[in-house]
Amino acid sequence: MTTLVFGHKSPDTDSTGSPLIWAWYLNDVKGTDAKAVLLGEPNTEAAFVLERWNQDKPEILNTLDEGQRCVIVDTNNPAELPANINDADVVQIIDHHKLVGGLETAGPIDITIRPVACTATIMYDLMGDDTAKMTDEIKALALSCILSDTLEFRSPTTTDRDVEVAKTLASELGVSIPDYAAEMFAAKSDVSAFSDAELLRMDSKEYEVGGTKFRVSVLETTAPEIPLDRKDSLMESMKTVASEDGVDQVLLFVVDIIREEATLLVPNDLVKGLAEKSFNASVSGDTVVLPGIVSRKKQIIPNLKV
Repeated sequence: MTTLVFGHKSPDTDSTGSPLIWAWYLNDVKGTDAKAVLLGEPNTEAAFVLERWNQDKPEILNTLDEGQRCVIVDTNNPAELPANINDADVVQIIDHHKLVGGLETAGPIDITIRPVACTATIMYDLMGDDTAKMTDEIKALALSCILSDTLEFRSPTTTDRDVEVAKTLASELGVSIPDYAAEMFAAKSDVSAFSDAELLRMDSKEYEVGGTKFRVSVLETTAPEIPLDRKDSLMESMKTVASEDGVDQVLLFVVDIIREEATLLVPNDLVKGLAEKSFNASVSGDTVVLPGIVSRKKQIIPNLKV
């Protein structure tokens, strides 16, 4: 049986690139029949990376068959996976997020969760000496994942190991990290073609805080004025998205990569109170700037209070 390798819903660069990296490793190095798939359309940055390195977009998985052998990467949260994930045969998890719980497996599995910024960093280390077999395309995917997840080393999630691996890969590829990261972030910032609902779901994760269910959306950009110019329609669309997705509220953080700050849209008193309690912010309008906030995993989610 072919082993499917996939990351989380609303795939970003790491959840697009890491399945391709690990499927390559299983196929070409370990001799295991494997296939990378996605759980949704990749975001603009991930799509750019695929095109830049001549990689076909993986097939989007619509249904997961019972007993399907699979490897999960870049998440361990059942809410970010197919609804019937516990009916599949999960044989491995490779992740860099906190352990959520709720996954059940048919037997013992190989789990690697490490406190680094990117799944691709973990994969590089798991490969050991086999990294010498990496093709330029696979190296480029790994570099792209790391630069994306670390915001070119600006994110507080960045570790020395992430930086070390990225610099090694860039050197071997002959790629300038600042120049390439600028290309990636420009692609990520081009969101003009997306509807409000698509933007709110593009890079989002569901979390429950004190009994309140949130869709926590992050837009990382070098041009924050583009989404912020749409703030009125985005806040109106939050109601529809929340209703359709079964959550109480959508939170949208527009992260300015260059200024290293986030702007939170404040459509109502619930979000106003959350901003004040979570980030010690003073809110007087329908947006609030949060200096130094760039990481959902390390700075946003752990601090949410209602």
